[in-house]
Amino acid sequence: MNEDILVNITPQETRVALMQLGAVQELHIERTLSRGLVGNIYLGRVVRVLPGMQSAFIDIGLERAAFLHVADIWHPRTNNDTSVPHPQPPIEKTVFEGQTLMVQVIKDPIGTKGARLSTQISIAGRTLVYLPQEPHIGISQRIESEAEREALRSKIQALVPADEKGGFIVRTIAEDAADAELANDVAYLRKSWQTIGEQSTRVPAPALLYQDLNLAQRVLRDFVHEETGKILVDSRETYQKLAEFAATYTPAVLGKLTHYTGERPLFDLYNVETEIERALSRRVDLKSGGYLMIDQTEAMTTIDVNTGGYVGARNFDDTIFKTNLEAALMIARQLRLRNLGGIIIIDFIDMESADHRDSVLAELKKALARDRTRITVNGFSQLGLVEMTRKRTRESLAHVLCEPCAVCQGKGQVKTPRTLCYDILREILRESRQFNPREFRLIASQEVVDLFLEEESQHLAMLIDFIGKPISLQVESSFHQEQYDIILM
Repeated sequence: MNEDILVNITPQETRVALMQLGAVQELHIERTLSRGLVGNIYLGRVVRVLPGMQSAFIDIGLERAAFLHVADIWHPRTNNDTSVPHPQPPIEKTVFEGQTLMVQVIKDPIGTKGARLSTQISIAGRTLVYLPQEPHIGISQRIESEAEREALRSKIQALVPADEKGGFIVRTIAEDAADAELANDVAYLRKSWQTIGEQSTRVPAPALLYQDLNLAQRVLRDFVHEETGKILVDSRETYQKLAEFAATYTPAVLGKLTHYTGERPLFDLYNVETEIERALSRRVDLKSGGYLMIDQTEAMTTIDVNTGGYVGARNFDDTIFKTNLEAALMIARQLRLRNLGGIIIIDFIDMESADHRDSVLAELKKALARDRTRITVNGFSQLGLVEMTRKRTRESLAHVLCEPCAVCQGKGQVKTPRTLCYDILREILRESRQFNPREFRLIASQEVVDLFLEEESQHLAMLIDFIGKPISLQVESSFHQEQYDIILM
């Protein structure tokens, strides 16, 4: 399936959209003031060890200390047998407060959580990933042919110098790479690691030793494959820089790069701006008339499938089946577009037929196979729910572009004016028992004041008689519906 890549550049941010069949499949945003940290290598200092959590907090120079779990601490292999698991020593016997460690960010800070770290270093290239601490050569699982895997392993072994102590992971894209391209990648990665090692001996902790490529450069390294059609870049300066980068590191990509010079904004031309707005909505409409409801919480994301206005042409079971099949395709796309991660629960419409359930699950897995992020999908549970996980390494689209509503504080709903009227009456009664003012003045929104003057005027009059104090009303246009003040005059 042909895929185009759109790169929109402004001084404040870079946005990348991956398009298939005219629809946005993925959206990546990197802001100048807050670049992602995944892949960065730091010289950090251990500030606290928590044996109860088997974790440590590491100062790497960020606003919040980063988090290192015992499972993410690399230990040299004692033998070549990787099939036998070795017991992990407790963290208190591995690191200590004040210790200097070279660490790499494997998960960006999300919400109130700091960045997650690993002491196993990896440096990504176009066709290879360099593992300076590991002596073996691994092959991407997406390369299924055993003969091809062995051929690639032999090719890399021939390119690696005899005194090389590190290892490599061969990426899927290396399957069609020329020997010269692989050799250039080996040399580039080894040189990068040498520079990192030299810098780590010269600077005090905490310090940044290596920063991953910016988003525009990562497009050429990570996103482009044999099915990529064209890469449109709407900035001349960035286009020239990418062309130079491609000529040095990814010459096969150079012919796909195009400088977009049209008068109409690139994202407007391909309807990406509209798609971004839709991706921030809870509701996603399906072509058949059904729809999805997507709710993202801190712990998990839930997706509910509904038939909506779709009535089908045959029977009810057929209507449900067709809606669920369409929903499976849309769910896979929405997970990529919104970058939803963690635990995901999908509530498909209940299906009586086991064959229908199997077909929907197979369609979902097939659609998810195009996702570059690691995904685990379980079958239907006893409650008829599909449980899955998608690795979360960066903030979701909604968390990047939005913040909780200042009015509802993220609840998604506000109290009705009538509820607020009753809250206010109770509050005035409470304050009348504690204080003895001359008058109570209520300052509230137009909706609340109007209700007190009309339908709730009798209840307000009853309270005035009961407390024996006048209550005056004042509208404040800047107040939102839930906001009010009671002033003692």
